[in-house]
Amino acid sequence: MFDRYQASLQGLARKNRLRSLNPRTGIDFASNDYLALAGSKRMGDAVATALSHGTPVGATGSRLLRGNDPEHEALEAKAAVYFGSERALFFGGGYLANFAVLTTLPQKGDLIVLDQLIHASAREGARAGRADVMEVRHNEAGAMDDAIKTWRANGGVGRAWIVVESLYSMDGDRAPLNELVEVSDRHDAFLFIDEAHATGVYGPKGRGLAHHLEGRENVVVLHTCDKALGASGALVTAAAVLCDYLVNRCRPFIYATAPSPLMAVAAATALDIVAGAPEHRKRLAELVALANEKTATLGFRASGSQIVPIVIGDNARAMALAESLRAHGFDVRGIRPPTVPEGTARLRVSVTLNVTENEISALFEALSKECRR
Repeated sequence: MFDRYQASLQGLARKNRLRSLNPRTGIDFASNDYLALAGSKRMGDAVATALSHGTPVGATGSRLLRGNDPEHEALEAKAAVYFGSERALFFGGGYLANFAVLTTLPQKGDLIVLDQLIHASAREGARAGRADVMEVRHNEAGAMDDAIKTWRANGGVGRAWIVVESLYSMDGDRAPLNELVEVSDRHDAFLFIDEAHATGVYGPKGRGLAHHLEGRENVVVLHTCDKALGASGALVTAAAVLCDYLVNRCRPFIYATAPSPLMAVAAATALDIVAGAPEHRKRLAELVALANEKTATLGFRASGSQIVPIVIGDNARAMALAESLRAHGFDVRGIRPPTVPEGTARLRVSVTLNVTENEISALFEALSKECRR
């Protein structure tokens, strides 16, 4: 009965791709808790207060049934003002939100142009939708432009959608957003920007790398609440008509139980914290600069962001290094294909406010020793 599943797992093991769940141990160089808000007392107090005032733990249904709580609507209203968009819509998570948008807004006869390093949630949403799909070279606005031109030349008559991450989750580099919005404008296309790893960390008041593009009719943005904001869920910000369309046509929104209203309270509180504490971003920037300096000293590419990829190449070697670093007391995770391209297995070092300068220095000292072995 289980032979084919066992055979698949054995195949993954032979390729050094077999995954397993590991506990949280050691100093945090693995999480996306960039501003160390996941354990925020202020957020915890806000949730406790909401509970004491009768806010339920569970939403009890979809938003279109009885699951539409005042806390959801308050978060969406706050987020729209905060990010500078006409509307915002709260989803249960970033993966769900990416999948939801790309299976709903692009229509049959449209084109979705994906950056080749886009997150799996966007890729799978695009593939599951009704639009044509093309992937182009990473961070090349010209390649996006050429793809749309080629599609038009071959008879494409719908709307084009350009889909990127503002800060890439495994490489830590930034998308050329200003060039991409020019391409979008030139082709009367939509630009969908996943700000998952930029929200809270970059831009005025932590509004992200796409803050200057929010509110444009042809720009749709995704902000996750479960990384720098320390809560859970995701917000899609867009024109009101697009949010209304999602409420009416988006199956992952219509048929899913709404996120816990307590998470809406936590996320709304996180927005207040991030807006009022620029010192958090300043402190993180100092740690990021140190980590990138240490990375370059070891001969690896410095990303310039809080996501520092140490590209090893070989799957087994990358995982062995991660295990060695955990033995030194550092929680660093190895990342292998298909999450990253073949031959680029790596350590993904994540810099957060959960660590100190001394711990960053100690991590790279341990990494240097292990690499020399």
